[in-house]
Amino acid sequence: MKEQIRESLKLLQDRICDGLEQMDDKARFTEELWTRKEGGGGRTRVIQNGNILAKGGVNFSAVEGPMPAELIRTSLGIEPENAPENLSFYATGVSIVLHPHSPMVPITHMNVRYFEMSNGKWWFGGGIDLTPHYVIPELAKDFHQRMKAVCDKFNPDFHKRFKNWCDDYFFIKHRNEMRGIGGIFFDHLNSSDSSSLSKAQLLDFIIAVGDSFVPAYLYQVSNTKDLPYGESEKYWQELRRSRYVEFNLVWDRGTKFGLQTDGRTESILMSMPPTAAWEYDYQAAEGSKEAETQKFLVKGIDWINS
Repeated sequence: MKEQIRESLKLLQDRICDGLEQMDDKARFTEELWTRKEGGGGRTRVIQNGNILAKGGVNFSAVEGPMPAELIRTSLGIEPENAPENLSFYATGVSIVLHPHSPMVPITHMNVRYFEMSNGKWWFGGGIDLTPHYVIPELAKDFHQRMKAVCDKFNPDFHKRFKNWCDDYFFIKHRNEMRGIGGIFFDHLNSSDSSSLSKAQLLDFIIAVGDSFVPAYLYQVSNTKDLPYGESEKYWQELRRSRYVEFNLVWDRGTKFGLQTDGRTESILMSMPPTAAWEYDYQAAEGSKEAETQKFLVKGIDWINS
C-alpha cells in the first residue's frame, strides 16, 4: 500500500492548499520540489504575506533509506548495536503550520504520516492542535468538538485517548505549560493496536483527520480575524510565538526526525514564525487578558463539557 498511501497524501496536500488559498483570498502558495540524496524527496509549499496568513507551510514528503542510529533508538526503543543489520525505513506525510498576522487568530498545526521499516513494522501517526494567542472558550469548544467528530467515525475510544495524548505531547516541560489548547495526537497506530482497524481503514482515518483541518481552522479564522487589537496584543503574540519556537526546536519529534535523517532544513524549519520575541522573566499582569489565557494552558481541560 506504500504507493497508495503516498498518492493519497499528495492529494490531501492539494486539497488543503486550495482551501487555504480560498480562505486567505490574497496570497498563493509557492512550490519547491526537492530530493534527498539517500532516497526520496518532497513538495514544499509556502504561503506568505496574505490577508490572514503572515507565513505558513503545507509540506509533503516521502523519504527512505538507512535508519540512523538515533532513529533506531527513538523509534524502536533499543540500542543501535542490538538492532537488525541493514535496517532501513520509509516515511511519508503531510505537515502544516500556519502563523497569522492578527494576534487574535490562532496558530495551528497538523501532521499526518505513515512510517514503515524493512523488518516489517509499520504505523500511522498524526494529529491537529490549536495554539491561540488569546483563548476564547467557545472557540476552543468548537475545535475539540470537531476533533471528536472525526475520531468517533472510526472508533469511539479514539478521542479521549488521542486528546489526552495531545495534552501530554504538546507540553513545554521547561515552561510547565501547554503550547496551546491541544487537540488530538496519535502515533504508532497499526492493525495490532487496540483500534482494531485494518491498514486501509487507518489510512482512511488519517485522510479524514487531514480533511477536517481546513473547515476547523476556517471557523476559528472567521470568528477572530476582525477582532480589534493594538501594540500590546501584537507584543503578546511575539512572546507566544517564542514558546512555539521553543517547543518545536527542543521537544518536537518531527523536527528531530527530519534533521536526524538529513531532510531538507528549510522545509523542516518552515514551522518557525516570521518574528518572535523573548523577554527575560516576563510576567503577565494579574487580571489581564494575557494572564487569563495562561490559566488555560494546562493539561486535562474538558473543553467539550465545560
